[in-house]
Amino acid sequence: QLTSYMKKEKPYLNPSLSIRNLSEEIKMNTRDLSILINQNLHQHFFDFINEYRINEAKEILSNPSKKELTILEILYEAGFNSKSSFNTAFKKHTGLTPTQFREIA
Repeated sequence: QLTSYMKKEKPYLNPSLSIRNLSEEIKMNTRDLSILINQNLHQHFFDFINEYRINEAKEILSNPSKKELTILEILYEAGFNSKSSFNTAFKKHTGLTPTQFREIA
């Protein structure tokens, strides 16, 4: 239910998304949602959200029609609000910087 909601509604594109916002959107108790993410998906909330954001950024970076977008524009479009947190999360999830990823995509 949670993953299908994430894919369909893309709440992670909201840079100020919190676990409370998400729990309200899916009509689930915040604590239950936290337990679901921590125990079933073995992630913390922000790692869970950033994974979706990174996948969104990867799609944009590998889209030839969007190659004129700057890394800064892409990180905002993917739901990040900080270049440093984007770069850190991107490197953590892919092993590459966004620029390196774009070059090989």
